Amino acid sequence: MNLFELQNSRHVFDANQFELLCIKTFLYQQQHNSVYNQYLQHLKFDIAKVKHIEHIPFLPIDFFKTHHVKTGDFNEEVVFESSSTTGIGVSKHFVNSTQSYINSFISSFNFFYQDFTEYCHLALLPSYLERQNSSLVFQINHFIQNSKIEGSGFYKDNHQALFEQLKANEFNKIPTILWGVTYALLDFADQYPFSLKHTQIIETGGMKGKRKELTRNEVHELLKKAFEISDIASEYGMTELFSQAYAIKNGVFQCPSQMKVIGREINDPFHLGQINKNVALNIIDLSNQDSCAFIATSDLGKVYQDGSFEVLGRIDYSDTRGCNLLIA
Repeated sequence: MNLFELQNSRHVFDANQFELLCIKTFLYQQQHNSVYNQYLQHLKFDIAKVKHIEHIPFLPIDFFKTHHVKTGDFNEEVVFESSSTTGIGVSKHFVNSTQSYINSFISSFNFFYQDFTEYCHLALLPSYLERQNSSLVFQINHFIQNSKIEGSGFYKDNHQALFEQLKANEFNKIPTILWGVTYALLDFADQYPFSLKHTQIIETGGMKGKRKELTRNEVHELLKKAFEISDIASEYGMTELFSQAYAIKNGVFQCPSQMKVIGREINDPFHLGQINKNVALNIIDLSNQDSCAFIATSDLGKVYQDGSFEVLGRIDYSDTRGCNLLIA
């Protein structure tokens, strides 16, 4: 496969293909991404050392707040911006092609749920709708606009209308995805608890200071009880990524084939962390061809032998942000 056709591909990669594409992507981005190149120079990193994924340095995610992280020279179609509840600053993702982002989030969703167009997509994301240039709103809006099922839409704070739509979908046995920021889902559950049999809830994380902080398990137990369902799903995504991981149940995330999570030592970012131990999370997102595919996040978690992972919180010095800030 041509590396630069990757953004428009829904191909499922095996381990060898993935590693080859990682190395090709690294070699290209270290040359054509000035921020990444300067970072590697600052580290006095020897490019020739990269023979395997484990040798690739990861760019600290905070560079997206302070620099234009771009691979190549292009006029961006849109700039996605993160939320920030502290006023410290926002991350900016300069997007060369919105179609590349669309291809990636469709690939991520379909990897776990099959064809996104076969679901009615209902969104309870009030805090995201209050600001412009949210990558999550862009994603869900695409799902809503391209669903084959009538009734898809954003509901913001209109819980009554959402309740009526869910009731109609349940009566008609329509496969439904209810997307929601954590505090909004809890507010809705308090007001309109009822049994869901044909609806999958996907929480996107974030209390936004609206409610008392709870663990992910506590949140999921409250939602499962209110809606009489066995599992709550979660999406792990962020402004700096084109791809998303999903936890279908139990808070354990799986990556789509273009994405991989690797643990690093919390107090030594240049050493790999141990499997099944508390680590900081590094992410490879091969869909990030026009920014940086190798990102050292500020999230803490555990990475398991099969490549799945949990999110346990954030590194203390990190500012609180919108997606998946729950402490597991």
